[in-house]
Amino acid sequence: MRFQIPQFIEVEDKIFGPLTLKQFIYLAGGAGMSVIAYLFIPSFLLALVVILPICAISGMFAFYRINNKPLIVVLESAFNYLVNPKLYIWRHEQRQIMAAKKDAAVDSDPTSAFIPKLSDSKLKDLSWSLDTKEALNPVTKEGSKSPLQK
Repeated sequence: MRFQIPQFIEVEDKIFGPLTLKQFIYLAGGAGMSVIAYLFIPSFLLALVVILPICAISGMFAFYRINNKPLIVVLESAFNYLVNPKLYIWRHEQRQIMAAKKDAAVDSDPTSAFIPKLSDSKLKDLSWSLDTKEALNPVTKEGSKSPLQK
C-alpha cells in the first residue's frame, strides 16, 4: 500500500496572488490602521507622519526576514530573552584532590591535575578483550599471527 508523503511543508501556500495568508493579514492590517489614522487625524501632514511608520512596520512584518526567519519570530525571541530569567549552568568551582593511598608519585600540590589510572583487573580485562577480538580478525586468518607480529 502506498501513501502520499507531503513535500515542501516549510513553504507556505500563496493564497492571495503572490502573497501568503500571513503576509496578506499584515498588509491588510497596516492598510486598515493607515485608513483609521487618515480619518481621525485632521491634518494630512500629521496623518502622513503616523501612516508612514505604520506602512513600514507592516511591510517589514510581511516581507523582511532575518537569517531566513520572519521578523515576528525574531522579535518574539528577543522579547522572551529580555523578559525571562537567564540560567547560567557552568560555574567554576575549585576541586579538592584526594591524596592517593600509598602512592608516592602523586604530588601534594592541590593545583596539579588528577589523572585516573586503570586497576590491574580492568587492565587485564581490556587486554583479554583485545586479544580475543584480534584472534577473530579475518585479516589475521582466524588466530594466526599477522605479518606485523613476526
